[in-house]
Amino acid sequence: MSTGPGADSVPAPTTPDSPPVPERRSTMFSSLKIRNYRLFFIGQVVSNIGTWMQRIAQDWLVLSLTGSATAVGVTTALQFLPMLLFGLYGGVLVDRLPKRRALLVTQSAMAVTGIVLALLTLTGHVQVWHVYVAACAVGLATVVDNPARQSFVSEMVGPDQLQNAVSLNSANFQSARLVGPAVAGLMITGVGTGWAFLFNGLSYVAPIAGLLLMRARELHVVERAPRGKGQLREGLHYVAGRPDLIWTIVLVGFIGTFGFNFPVYLSAFADDVFHAGAGSYSLFNTLMAIGSLAGALLAARRGTARMRVLIAAAVAFGTMELVAAAAPSLWLFALLMAPIGMFGMTVNVTANSSIQLTTDPAMRGRVMALYMMVFLGGTPVGAPIAGWITDTYGVRAGLAVGGVIAAAAAAGIGLVLARIGNLRLSMDWHRGHPRLGLVPREQREELARAA
Repeated sequence: MSTGPGADSVPAPTTPDSPPVPERRSTMFSSLKIRNYRLFFIGQVVSNIGTWMQRIAQDWLVLSLTGSATAVGVTTALQFLPMLLFGLYGGVLVDRLPKRRALLVTQSAMAVTGIVLALLTLTGHVQVWHVYVAACAVGLATVVDNPARQSFVSEMVGPDQLQNAVSLNSANFQSARLVGPAVAGLMITGVGTGWAFLFNGLSYVAPIAGLLLMRARELHVVERAPRGKGQLREGLHYVAGRPDLIWTIVLVGFIGTFGFNFPVYLSAFADDVFHAGAGSYSLFNTLMAIGSLAGALLAARRGTARMRVLIAAAVAFGTMELVAAAAPSLWLFALLMAPIGMFGMTVNVTANSSIQLTTDPAMRGRVMALYMMVFLGGTPVGAPIAGWITDTYGVRAGLAVGGVIAAAAAAGIGLVLARIGNLRLSMDWHRGHPRLGLVPREQREELARAA
């Protein structure tokens, strides 16, 4: 996890077989100097705007058709259920297939889904089950698309720029989140949700063109896994032997399942608590995106993935959700979306990059599929629960429960990792200020003897 030297950068627990991770120093946008990644990045900018527009339009359409937060939760669950059921098999396929070709297929499939949903909506024939089917179809494509996109980054930029590129991908996604919800809000109130779906379908032209224009000779060749029996089991055994991977995945599983149900929470806060319209829902998402973008850019500049940053950000994320659940006014609730987005994105980027940086390239597709399956696949479990709590006890209770679970899981896993790594709490002075941190027991004893 951590790659820096000394007490200031405490490593996550590793096994003797864990591959070494060299220290990486980079500027905030250094990976954009690589042509193939630059094409990929630009294509994703356009596509991500469309993705966010469809997310907002989809949630609002379901809420308009049914008037139920539970129905919004069901839609979200259907979109992520395929990842929960088939995510590991998607990782096996990604390790076998050429990733660029796989992405061309998955991106094309999602484009068709968006266009079909747009036509149904614009012609006035859309029903809630149509949205359910479209969400499930996108989820099926995501089973291969997500691990392929995650692991393809290393083929474009190589190991030296991987941390920076992963962070910039997240910044890209969150930058689009600044534009997408705002445009979606205007489009929904102005001309209807169908045009947002159409824009999303057409936006996939950009990433498909970027993939076709890449120079294959400039990609970093990664040996693909041959077809064979037991590859899924092999990937699970690999993760089972790596406590640093296991506990990171468990942590993001808790947060993804119970803390990231914002389509349910934010739509209900806008409609039921503050009695505002689609514009306020869009505002909440936009302010959260500002915080998420800040978190991603800070991660890009940091250059290393440290376990203490992951745990601290996860505790802060859960705590801020608790505070937001009790916010008495619309504007206070809206302002709290920024720190929630920042801490949530710090968790996401730090966990993602640390797993990629410490995983054997031949296993990366399967490990990232497991990571994405837990992170995104937990939503089918968490979203209906969040919707039920929201409908039964109110959205404030739903958000508070998610915050408590996220913070408690982070604190508990932090204690487990500290125990596995034989770490103890230490306090010293840095530039005239007290600083708390975790250091190995032996180092703490040496510092005590020196004192």
